[in-house]
Amino acid sequence: MRLVLPRLGAAFAAVAVAGLLGSCASGRAEAEAEAARLAEAAALAARQPPPVALNDSVAQAASVYLTFTRDITAIQGGFASPEAVQAALRRGAAYDPDQISRGLVAYASILALQSPEFVAGVRSAAPTPAERQELVGRIVADPTLASTLPGAEAAAGLIIGMMETDIIALANAADTVETDAYTIQYAGDPRSGWGRAPSPDREGRLQTVKDLSARAVLPSAEESARLYAAAHSGAGLNATATRTRRPPYAPSVSNALAMGALAVLGAAGDNARANTDALQYDRTSQDCLASSKLNLFQCLAASRPAYEDMFCLGRHVMRDLATCARGAALPSAIVTVDDPTASRITAPAAPRATPQPLPPAPAAALPTPIQTPVPAPTSTPTPTQRLNAGPSR
Repeated sequence: MRLVLPRLGAAFAAVAVAGLLGSCASGRAEAEAEAARLAEAAALAARQPPPVALNDSVAQAASVYLTFTRDITAIQGGFASPEAVQAALRRGAAYDPDQISRGLVAYASILALQSPEFVAGVRSAAPTPAERQELVGRIVADPTLASTLPGAEAAAGLIIGMMETDIIALANAADTVETDAYTIQYAGDPRSGWGRAPSPDREGRLQTVKDLSARAVLPSAEESARLYAAAHSGAGLNATATRTRRPPYAPSVSNALAMGALAVLGAAGDNARANTDALQYDRTSQDCLASSKLNLFQCLAASRPAYEDMFCLGRHVMRDLATCARGAALPSAIVTVDDPTASRITAPAAPRATPQPLPPAPAAALPTPIQTPVPAPTSTPTPTQRLNAGPSR
């Protein structure tokens, strides 16, 4: 027994060493397999496009524009009291031109992200991380480059088509208010008493409008959240376009496409606010809206009866907003709004006389002489039509 025990100990030691060596080899193989799996996953991730990244400040800016324009579109003619006129005037004046201009471009960029052709086109233009990084740098240096990317024409059609819908709604609402400013003056209108009466506290009313114009508009939390979700999901705004739009585009559309392209490339998130803030600047709409504000102040300074306040609201808030938005969405060299001194409201026109039918022409003897065509009688335009029939400037 004394001779056997040492031999058994040596055998056990040999088995232990062999097990240890086997476990090391097995661990090394597992480590190599894990490294290969991670490398394959990294390569697969590099081939996948990054998720859309658009910072929340863009959605907030867009919500200011969208909430305000929809609120102004809801104003309609048929005011029941002078207080209702003043309340609508305060609603219409409560905006900062710079905020609305920037919000217009921000909203347009979110509309661009509702175009699947544009999102897919941008991703196809830069499929690798290196190519994405290069394209981001080129767009930041020259935002108009985004207008040449695949799918840009579809996105531009979506932007312009959706904004045209809002512009038409604003113009139609302005028509109702301007027309009501004339209707209320007729003696047969039961509102003509207060409609023709001088507005009380004219100086205080003008100062209130100026104060409201200087205040920043707070974004709607609910609308901001909806726009933010729509930007990242590519859905939720019910955005449709009847056709694509080819370049050249207005600067606001070009900047919106650039912002949308950066978001698709994952380069418009919280760490890229400097770029998205710069792209929201649009001089055309900013200058137009600033001129509209000055015209509103001048119109109200000269306005006396309530019906003139109604006209100032319809012309220099509602119609000007539609005009400035149209100038920003469509290619145009210069966009201006009407001079308030050239569009002062006047007394209602006298009732039109019904045109009498022309007497029948006598029978012509043979050979038939050449007849001189008689121009058809034209109807007299309404005061609102005369104001709006001037040359576009």
